[in-house]
Amino acid sequence: MAVSLVILASRPPEWTAEQFTTWWRGEHAAYGRKLPGLQAYRHGVIVHDYDHPEGPEYDGHAVLTFPDRATLDAAFVSQEWKDAVAHVGRMKGKRIALITEEADMYALHAPKDGN
Repeated sequence: MAVSLVILASRPPEWTAEQFTTWWRGEHAAYGRKLPGLQAYRHGVIVHDYDHPEGPEYDGHAVLTFPDRATLDAAFVSQEWKDAVAHVGRMKGKRIALITEEADMYALHAPKDGN
């Protein structure tokens, strides 16, 4: 079963949202793409937070998908993972990191006739 590492992150206080997105989708993504066994890597900018309508608590999320938990666990001990973590350094933003088991609900329940 596919598993994903899902990360919600907020930018360092001295960065703008645009700086954070540019960094994440640019130089930091280059590290993530090198993780062994990675099947998909998506990033999203949070544009609205229903629990914090005055402004999102987090600035973005990433979903890194692997074919199974063993492959993800192997990525966690790889040099590529260590390099990615080192690249984050001591940023002052906050994050939530979760491991999820994936099921494609659209593919499982899509109408056969396309409607």
